Amino acid sequence: MIQLQVSPPEGFATNKTKAERPLFIGLMTGTSLDGVDAALVDFTSGTPKSLATYWSPYPDLLRQEALALQAAADNELHRAALFANKLAYFYAEAVASVLINANISADQVTAIGCHGQTVRHQPEHHYSLQLNNPALLAELTNITVIADFRSRDLAAGGQGAPLVPAFHAAVFCDQDQHRLILNIGGFANLTDLKPGHLIRGFDCGPGNVLMDAWIDKNQSLPFDTDGRWAATGIILPCLLERLMADKFFQAKPPKSCGRDDFNLHWLSRFLNGSERAEDVQATLAEFTAATAANAIKTWCGMPEAIFICGGGVHNATLVARLQHHLPHCRITSTDFLGQPPDWVEAVAFAWLAYRTASGRPSNLPAVTGASGQRILGAIYPA
Repeated sequence: MIQLQVSPPEGFATNKTKAERPLFIGLMTGTSLDGVDAALVDFTSGTPKSLATYWSPYPDLLRQEALALQAAADNELHRAALFANKLAYFYAEAVASVLINANISADQVTAIGCHGQTVRHQPEHHYSLQLNNPALLAELTNITVIADFRSRDLAAGGQGAPLVPAFHAAVFCDQDQHRLILNIGGFANLTDLKPGHLIRGFDCGPGNVLMDAWIDKNQSLPFDTDGRWAATGIILPCLLERLMADKFFQAKPPKSCGRDDFNLHWLSRFLNGSERAEDVQATLAEFTAATAANAIKTWCGMPEAIFICGGGVHNATLVARLQHHLPHCRITSTDFLGQPPDWVEAVAFAWLAYRTASGRPSNLPAVTGASGQRILGAIYPA
């Protein structure tokens, strides 16, 4: 298990208050493109304690710009830079709001951990691109910003992802119980926490990304609330078989994926146009559940308990299908472990920033494939 340092090292904090009470803000805009999660976290006790949270939906125009940047297009570099600037203002509003919710002033916060918005993930080419302007964010908030968490792991030969298993290991491990943390955001990743064994983790495939894209295309809705639309359809076995034949699912960990791998264009190759839209949605829910369950059974054995976090925890149809495939596992949310499932990733990026500020590594080579542990993130002082 990774041990947390009680406070940032002397010299990083700019005043006594910060040194005595290490407060960090985690910001996350995931591949689901639903909005920004912000969490203000206190690390004084060594265990992350959330003092306040805040969520804001992506403004429609900003979300459309993010989606458009997922593929190459004219004037892409200029558009990406403008998007990053707008994103910094969006982040700054979230920071201001979470501080108001906690009744905390900016000068009490040691740093912001900001992931940025992923628009390319190409570990086979040794890069992963998260759009962000951390210098502007530091200027807008007057708080030090720590960003660019993936690059150092990639430079060390890793995938740069997933990053959250190190956090899962730090806060969710149990000496007696074999636990598995399943994060179902835009994409799904798992962390295998088996006592006495090396911590493992990897991306296991699409989470909500295909379901969200399909319901957006067919019903102009951002997501399938509670999985209700999927529940009206039937699973199409032939379509499911074709989807699951993708080479990603035969690859051994470490592995990671993104919108570069799974998107509507990828899905369209397997459709003949005669399918009912709701049946495709039901099949996509089954696809996410089945690929996650197969990954667990293949690489993790049979955990005693599975704890879900991320937006997928609210999709009752998806969770029911997952339980169908893993009938002997107790499946619940990370709420049971003291971390609300909607905020785990934001808290994780506060933790990653805390590790950086503490001068401690926060990648797991067994997870990412890096040649060793590395201190992640670049620091942009206030």
